[in-house]
Amino acid sequence: MHSGALVLALVLLLAAVIAVPVFKKLGLGAVLGYLVAGVVLGPDGLGFVQDADRILGAAEIGVVMLLFVIGLELSPARLKVMRRSVFGAGTAQVALSALVLGSLLMLDHFQWKGALIVGIALALSSTAVGLQLLSEHKGLNTDYGRLGFAILLFQDLIAIPLLAAIPLLGGAKNETLDWGDVTLALGALAVVIVCGRPVLRWLFSTVARTRSPEVFTAMALLVVLGTAWFMQEVGLSPSLGAFLAGVLLSDSEFRHELESQIEPFKGLLLGLFFIAVGMGIDLDRVIAEPWAIAIGVAVLLVVKFGLLFGIGKLAKLSTRHAVLLGSVLWLGGEFAFVVFNEAQRANLLGNANHDRLVAIVGLSMALTPLLMILLLRLLGSEHELAKDKRPADTIDNGGTEPTVMIAGMGRFGQIVARLLTAQKIPFVALEANPDTVSDLRRFGNKLYYGDPTRPEILRAAGSENVRVYVVTLDDPEANMRATRLIRRMYPDAVVLARARNRQHAWRLMDMSAEPFREVFGSSLDMSERVLTALGISEAVAAAHVKQFREHDEKLLRDQYLVYDDEAAVMQTSRDARADLMRLFEADAERDGGTDNDRRD
Repeated sequence: MHSGALVLALVLLLAAVIAVPVFKKLGLGAVLGYLVAGVVLGPDGLGFVQDADRILGAAEIGVVMLLFVIGLELSPARLKVMRRSVFGAGTAQVALSALVLGSLLMLDHFQWKGALIVGIALALSSTAVGLQLLSEHKGLNTDYGRLGFAILLFQDLIAIPLLAAIPLLGGAKNETLDWGDVTLALGALAVVIVCGRPVLRWLFSTVARTRSPEVFTAMALLVVLGTAWFMQEVGLSPSLGAFLAGVLLSDSEFRHELESQIEPFKGLLLGLFFIAVGMGIDLDRVIAEPWAIAIGVAVLLVVKFGLLFGIGKLAKLSTRHAVLLGSVLWLGGEFAFVVFNEAQRANLLGNANHDRLVAIVGLSMALTPLLMILLLRLLGSEHELAKDKRPADTIDNGGTEPTVMIAGMGRFGQIVARLLTAQKIPFVALEANPDTVSDLRRFGNKLYYGDPTRPEILRAAGSENVRVYVVTLDDPEANMRATRLIRRMYPDAVVLARARNRQHAWRLMDMSAEPFREVFGSSLDMSERVLTALGISEAVAAAHVKQFREHDEKLLRDQYLVYDDEAAVMQTSRDARADLMRLFEADAERDGGTDNDRRD
């Protein structure tokens, strides 16, 4: 390796390991740390890097890997359900943002062609920054997180025709849209969708039989980068290709292993991408025209925030979630840099306006993490319980290998533990609340202080021998983190997880865990007692409750396939209620007929 390249790699890594911990310690988040590190290292800072575009090109692989991991979280059935959000909310956001911003640009003496292209480019948001912020603030599985992802997915789809339109509007005679290229792109898309799943599963099955972790890792990287390259060659977005590969593998047995293999590469390259974006911010232009740039950033953020807030409210988000949707997607996007360069080449954008727009988009990306933190504080973020700083207990299983691990020893977990103790089934219990540990130990319970969302704690508890994991943590988010970690580390284990409600149960089912709704069983017990108190025989009441349980569990599985679509969930609920009433009416008629026969 050339010594200059080695020094550059060392400088970038050093900047990351210094800036990110400092900014996270200050509560400002990793993204802002990366961006500031890029500004400091870039041509307008200390000047360690002069050609930020080369680094940005290489670091975009991090965005590709991010989309692959997101794709792994979405099954094809769920993606089909999302089509309304993708093409409805996505179209509305891009069209309205482009219309408003383009109109404002025309007032600033832009020609209509340039205003149209730049308006659409400014309507696009940064996929990398948006998804990273959602991940940092635990918003990926929320209502606004899912809607935000759908909008970002549509923006990725609209980016390609936008690039194709630039030479047409610029008047280039030899760069018109070739329908042969369109056919080729659609054909390639069809090949990936139709043939991708069986081919990819066969490839990973073959590699898995070699029992060579490094070969499996190489295969995972090859699939991600290969699919991205294939899509890029036919004129589509490489991120779209990686996303489709992830979706096609989302319901395969290799899903969790793939996620664990790609995650380290994704995190490192995504950090490098943010550093490269920070390097690209033109500080000279900002210093030369501070008020013009500041007004541009303010207009971009206010317009997009207002429109996104309105779209969120139309999608029936709460006010808080609509605000958060706007604060995640109101920034500009990295694809805007590409569009500005192409528009400049097609004479649709002058040099000065090009530099101003690049500075505006870059600053919007740098300010968004900080502004979102301020908004969360104003809104009153959900408070987490303060974590005790004492070290985890040293776990001694007395020479026996536990076959069951209970994560969380609240009221739910204690009942499971008592039953296992009565059956003399060895188990190990972990609890992250030190007060609970102290209280239960006074009664002779065997449990240990430790956070079950940390992999080293699971290993110390002998998780390699555990056959059944019982996740009963009170906090739904901690519950999800523990389940996700267990699934990633031990994909073949049985995971039984406590669910707060139906929505929580569906999210657990996404990770192949078996959910147990915390008040469902006791509610049915009370319902049975209500029926007997009304004079219904115990046998009939028990049969009706059993029938209701089976019907509701089937409804839970049916709604799981459409839970991203509120209208579909409501419709299935109405249909299920009608079916259940007809079922009970038929039972009543049959019972009544039997009684008459007996009297006759």
